[in-house]
Amino acid sequence: MEQRIGPSIQPLQGAAADPAFVPGITGPRPDEPQEPAPVPAPGPVPETAVAGEEAAAAEESAQEAAPEAEEPPADGPVFEAADRRARIVADARGVRLSLDEEACEFRWDEIGAVETETARFGRRFTVTVHTPDRRWYPIEIEAPARARFKEWESQLDAVLDAYFEDGTGEDTP
Repeated sequence: MEQRIGPSIQPLQGAAADPAFVPGITGPRPDEPQEPAPVPAPGPVPETAVAGEEAAAAEESAQEAAPEAEEPPADGPVFEAADRRARIVADARGVRLSLDEEACEFRWDEIGAVETETARFGRRFTVTVHTPDRRWYPIEIEAPARARFKEWESQLDAVLDAYFEDGTGEDTP
């Protein structure tokens, strides 16, 4: 009879060994390794080169300071709800969730379902975005009053009716 020498536990695959295995935790890996920029040889630098470098650095900082140009809002329904920590926006571009400093954005083709839930007691309105790969992203917003729940539900329904395609044909009986 043969016996195995070594550990009887199989090595773990996936997220246990590589955090990049879980989507969303880390950014995508670069396709090709980037080569470092060549370092210029030390020596006298003409003044025109120094002035050109300063101008280029000023342009880069101005571009970084300018906010990114967003697309103009499309005509159509928009749902927006926010409290002191959380925010949800649903419009023609998709659904954007943010909580404190964290934010995520879903295009309409990335969404499998959108679920809403209201607390039986209290003022919490929960919106959960489900993706086709069986992940869900809930966000809770504290409403100023329970009367806002119906208003938010109707606004979100209008946005979902306008932009979300659930994959079922409308011509089926």
